[in-house]
Amino acid sequence: MNADAVPRRIVVVGTGLVGTSVALAMRERDAEVLLTDRDPAALELAVELGAGTALPDGARGEPADLAVLAVPPAAVAVTLLDAQKRGLATAYTDVASVKARPLAQAAELGCDLSVFVAGHPLAGSERSGPGAARADLFLGRPWALCPTDGADPAVVAVVTGLVKACGAMPVTVDAAEHDRAVALVSHGPHVVSAAVAARLTGADEVALGLSGQGVRDVTRIAASDPRLWIGILSANAEPVADVLEAVATDLAVAASLLRDGSEEAATHVADLLLRGNAGRSRIPGKHGGRAPEYAEVPVVIPDRPGELAMIFQAAGIAGVNIEDVTIEHSPGRPVGVLQISVVPEAADRLATELRARGWSVPGR
Repeated sequence: MNADAVPRRIVVVGTGLVGTSVALAMRERDAEVLLTDRDPAALELAVELGAGTALPDGARGEPADLAVLAVPPAAVAVTLLDAQKRGLATAYTDVASVKARPLAQAAELGCDLSVFVAGHPLAGSERSGPGAARADLFLGRPWALCPTDGADPAVVAVVTGLVKACGAMPVTVDAAEHDRAVALVSHGPHVVSAAVAARLTGADEVALGLSGQGVRDVTRIAASDPRLWIGILSANAEPVADVLEAVATDLAVAASLLRDGSEEAATHVADLLLRGNAGRSRIPGKHGGRAPEYAEVPVVIPDRPGELAMIFQAAGIAGVNIEDVTIEHSPGRPVGVLQISVVPEAADRLATELRARGWSVPGR
């Protein structure tokens, strides 16, 4: 195969969020996609969504260019062994969020790792299942690839071709380094989010009524499927435990200092907050590199159809590019506040245009 060859015929094993999204993305590239899943209902829905056609039981036809194993980490090795025994494809990859343990298990089972490239798209949602799938799920997102030393370059090329065809950016990384990285930026934060959200189970109506965007932001990913996540955390247990222990130490020290109540203690707590500022600023922006500073333009919007579309149209007329948006709803009221992020020099121009069209823009 040529460098970065796009697979024209693929098999997707597992029609959850990621597997179905891969299938939808490749269907948009006119690839032939065959789907299989242990859950008949999930498979049927994926087919109805146009993600592909069901792989016939016991199919022994011409091998596909690539088989994508969209299964949990614990199932990758056995699924790979089964797929290779059936001759489903000439190349194989997976999309599980843990790499080292599945690779070790696959080697122990005797899988042919020369035709397998472990992969992990850094994209997803707190929603799960084929109904949440989107063809554009991977656009602009990093997709980790962890080929072994003995991986066939032609197989690496076809898996890289899949990644690029889905609109993602391939990033080659060692499997153990990958697992440490995702423990820090994904798996650990998920547990911390769940811990914060768990405090809300005993909250009274007053506290819940005072919930703002902050607690929604922190707990958003806690809505994800616990069955999926216990598999991920178990497969990456040691790196995740290291992250959680470090976070727990910071929190325990902060709690002790807050109980102390002295001015010196407050200074130490402030140090944690400042380190939080510094760490947050290191997260790359949408164009890569250091995230730029944006100005926030708040807009009070009524909760009615078409309102967002008209605001975006007004921004276009003003010649302002919207970098990001968030909406904070007012509980019990039919209004919300739209926070529009723009480059600082465009903020006043956007505010003027929105006011001229009748929207309330506080503070500008």
